Formats: sequence, structure tokens, C-alpha cells
Amino acid sequence: MTAGRVEPDEAATVARPVVRVGAPTERRNPDSADLDLMSTRDVLTVINDADRRVPAAVAAVLDEIAATVDLAVAALRGGHRVHYFGAGTSGRLGVLDAAELAPTFNSPRDWFCAHLAGGPDAMLRAVEDAEDDERGGAAEAAECVRPGDLVVGLAASGRTPYVLGALAAARAQGAATVLLCANPEAQAASSVDVFIGVDTGPEVVTGSTRMKAGTAQKLVLNSFSTAVMVRLGRVYSNLMIDMVATNAKLRGRMISILMEATNCSEEICRRALHEAAGDLKTALVSLVSGAEVSAARAALARSAHQVRGALALLAS
Repeated sequence: MTAGRVEPDEAATVARPVVRVGAPTERRNPDSADLDLMSTRDVLTVINDADRRVPAAVAAVLDEIAATVDLAVAALRGGHRVHYFGAGTSGRLGVLDAAELAPTFNSPRDWFCAHLAGGPDAMLRAVEDAEDDERGGAAEAAECVRPGDLVVGLAASGRTPYVLGALAAARAQGAATVLLCANPEAQAASSVDVFIGVDTGPEVVTGSTRMKAGTAQKLVLNSFSTAVMVRLGRVYSNLMIDMVATNAKLRGRMISILMEATNCSEEICRRALHEAAGDLKTALVSLVSGAEVSAARAALARSAHQVRGALALLAS
């Protein structure tokens, strides 16, 4: 065995099924054909030049992302959930996006549920054949997806069996379905409610979808979930008014947000936040409207905790 390298079990390798994927992500990139002969600086330049293609590719599918946002907002307002199903890099990005929403927007932790082929262990290491487990994906979706939910499948190639199995089971459960991939030619496009095929092209390192394809999925997921939170009233102007202050930096940010939103002094904002028992939204509505904290809290309750709705109620 070579140091630092795991040698495959030859017998096991021969016995396993083999699939040759024809997705654009598996094609060779002519711009990086001499990658191993380049200087370090030139390698980085090639990667950076390729990465520049990603934002434009995401811009081309904004209509599809918008349709997905609308489906998610409808699901969450109806008391349902959003699920991410993915494998490998795609699945890990789904876990990351879902994990960041609660501290950033104080969203209920069951609003976004991330499912990763191979389970939690797959966050840190590759779990053998997990992405090929179509029945496993279907079983997981059948167990937790309910009618009215939204299920977003994450698969760079657009053909990952675990993901397609989950999407098929989700449809059978009465959930809306979306497939996000880096293969505009994916055959599964016709079997989901919304298809987001981001055309990122061949990777700098052939087949390494942790690169452009992964970057595209990160951009799409960030914009998707952020837009959902904006539509649900968890942002006022461009300020995080539903954030959870879990450390000193974030407690300071709450004061800064109040000062930005109200043009009040730090002293006044600190006092308002104290009177509102640390509830940023209540303090904000109280300061902007001039109402007592109790009235601000009541107005928020009547407006489904929408700041602009609460301010309109108090103004009338």
C-alpha cells in the first residue's frame, strides 16, 4: 500500500455495478487540459476564470428559483415543511443551508429538514454507495414527507438514485417537488414540479462537482432560503430582525440593527430592547411607531409577526 493512499479491494470493485454518467459535469474542460503542467498561479487563474461562469449560470434560472420560493412560502404558511434530499457535496450544502436558518432568522427548526445519503456520518466522510441507494431515499421520504410539504432534490448530475428515489416517494405522498442540479439535460426534469438546471459546464478537474456545480448549488440555496425568509417577514428593509443573539457579537448586532432601523441613539435602543425582554421585533415596532411595548407586541401578534403589518395596524 502506498503511504497516504487507500488501495481498493480488487474483487469487490469488480463485483460492484458501474454507471458511466453523461452529464456535462463529467465532460473534460479544454481550458484545464494542461492543469498538471501549470504553475501554481496559473492553476488558480484557471479555477478563478471558470468560477466566474457560475453567477451568470445562476442568473439564467432565477425564474425557476422564484417559483421554488413561492412553493416554499406556501408550504410553510400552510404549516408544512421544506425538505432537502442530497448526497455528497450537494447533500452537505443542503445540511449547511438548513442549519444556518435558525440562528440567522429564528426560524422554527422543523421548517427546513435536510436529509443526507449515508446519514450524519456522511457530513465528514464519504459513505460507500450511499448515493446509489434509491430505495433508501424513497423510504426516508415516505417516512417523513407529508402532503403539502416541499421537497428539493440536490444532485449535481441530476441522476443520483438516492435523490430521485426520494423525489418519487415525495410525489406519491402529495408533496411538491423540485430538482436542483448542474445538468440542464437531466431526464428527471419532466418528473418534478420545478426543474432548476444550472448550466455550469465541465469542471476544471473533470467530474469534481465540489467545484463549479457545488458553488452554483450554494448560491441557489442561499438565495432561495433567504428569499423565503424575506417573504415570510423575517427581514425588515435589509436587516436581520429575527436573529437569535447567542453570543456577545450578536447581542451587539441587535443594538446596531435597532439603531440603523430607527435612527435612535444606542442608549435608547438598549433601553427599548431591555423593555421588550430582548425581543428585537417588539423593540423595533415600539421605537418606530412610538407605541408602548405591550401595544407593539399585540400588533405583531395580530399581523403574524410581520413588522410592516404591525406598524400599519398601529398607524391606523
